[in-house]
Amino acid sequence: MARVDSAETGQDDADGRDTGSGTWRAAVRRAVRAASRPGPWKRGPVLAALALLLGLFMLLHAEIPNRIGNLGSLAETFLPWFGLFVPVLLAGALWRRSASATVALLVPVLVWLNLFGGLLGDKSRPGGGFVVASHNVGAGNPDPVRTARDLAASGANVLALEELPQEATATYEKELARAYPHHTVQGTVGLWSKLPLSDTRPVDIQTDAGPLGAAKSAEAKMPGNRALRTTVATDHGPLAVYVAHLGSARVNPRAGFWTAHRDRNAKALGQAIATERSERVVLLGDLNGTMDDRAFDGITSRMRSAQEEAGDGFGFTWPAAFPMVRIDQILVRGVQPRAAWILPATGSDHLPVAAEITW
Repeated sequence: MARVDSAETGQDDADGRDTGSGTWRAAVRRAVRAASRPGPWKRGPVLAALALLLGLFMLLHAEIPNRIGNLGSLAETFLPWFGLFVPVLLAGALWRRSASATVALLVPVLVWLNLFGGLLGDKSRPGGGFVVASHNVGAGNPDPVRTARDLAASGANVLALEELPQEATATYEKELARAYPHHTVQGTVGLWSKLPLSDTRPVDIQTDAGPLGAAKSAEAKMPGNRALRTTVATDHGPLAVYVAHLGSARVNPRAGFWTAHRDRNAKALGQAIATERSERVVLLGDLNGTMDDRAFDGITSRMRSAQEEAGDGFGFTWPAAFPMVRIDQILVRGVQPRAAWILPATGSDHLPVAAEITW
């Protein structure tokens, strides 16, 4: 007799299974699962929400309060690095095949480009010829002789040094004397120049103002003078030059982003620059902060960053082994930066910075 296919009759096979009805049940289950599976626009709602929050965070960074651990300043210090979350979220969106999360990522991308896109290209222009440079040489620098010679070889017309240790100051003066016949040292900061200097004086950036109106204490007072002002006699007229080394910023588990001394220094320096009568001003120094940080509003409202206007990239300077932030600055007023760049590493934990300016 001919064999009758159990799938056609719906009868049980030799193992007692109803193969016909089983096939139909499997097909129904697959259809139900396919119908209940969310579409690409409904997948990844958490990823989409995170993308939108990232964009709002960068867009509204100025609204983050500093009342708790200086969170606002901490976020602004490392603000460019928040862009690294975009490829992470994009990888998650592609893995989830989420159209909504992919589209939502346009928000942080556009915000980041609006904030930092202008820093990505080379903005240097020909012309200028007057070079200024600045370097935190580091109190623990193991080879100040090599550092001084490397800086002299840069060809800068004006060279500012910060964090000058007393025991190494004579070394810098000796090694830089041939290239820079004019110089001044005020406390732990100094300026070396190929052109004559005049009207040189220390700038007091140590203020009495503190949290809760506390008076300045021995702990709050910075060791030695940390800022100076002088006039460089250029072929185009007098150029006021400020050199400053502001207080350090520290991340403390209990205090958060601790910047009390630095912020007071920045406020006092901003007030000094505000009263400066010279039309042409250059500020060189280790400000221990980025120009995105609101603590420097009193300075950035009156001066422009040479790196932002004429540099190539972000120009990170610290730490020298793996630079993550730009805390060494060249700011100008009344002159035009034509180029800005980073000089080769020395024995310091900071990288030197330089800029070419014109009138």
